[in-house]
Amino acid sequence: MKTATIPDRSVEPLLLNVSHAKLTVTPEYFDQLCIDNPDLRLELTKDGELIVMAPTGGESGERNLDLAIDVGIWNRRSNLGRAFDSSTGYDFTALGGGKLSPDVSWIEKSRLEGVEIVGFIPVVPDFVIELRSATDNLKPLQEKMQEYRRLGVRLGLLIDPQSKQIEVYRPGQEVVVLESPSSIVCDEVMPGFVLSMSRIW
Repeated sequence: MKTATIPDRSVEPLLLNVSHAKLTVTPEYFDQLCIDNPDLRLELTKDGELIVMAPTGGESGERNLDLAIDVGIWNRRSNLGRAFDSSTGYDFTALGGGKLSPDVSWIEKSRLEGVEIVGFIPVVPDFVIELRSATDNLKPLQEKMQEYRRLGVRLGLLIDPQSKQIEVYRPGQEVVVLESPSSIVCDEVMPGFVLSMSRIW
């Protein structure tokens, strides 16, 4: 007598392709997703849409590090605030926003007095940089920059190495597009800081 063996599928992961679906979660469930998936880069839009970002490639990773180093060195010298890298999450839900992670960000020192920053930072940064990688679509990044501007980020830079352009976002002002600048002066928010593009393009 032959017996059939039923394969044990309890150990096989079930993969669901959601590349063309819009997934929405509450801010509370989003926090749990971040805890349960520490290796994933996740963001939550103001509409509750879950954004899962692929790991950056080597070229973008190197550029991102260079930008963060420049901001970090200036900040250590000036001692005017605190600088954060791309793994830092911000909680804008109290302002009708989502939970986002700029590639580089900076907050003036006095605005963080008494603020708990162990988890998502509940303060709108003064300065943000988003760096477009080779796999990024431009429109979602522009929408993200518009959201930063709406929330009150004083100076936002969208750096696009593919077109060698920088889009500059300021509250209440039109977006300024700079063509192949060698550097950008960020004096208005970060006194004495000039961001060089020499290692970006």
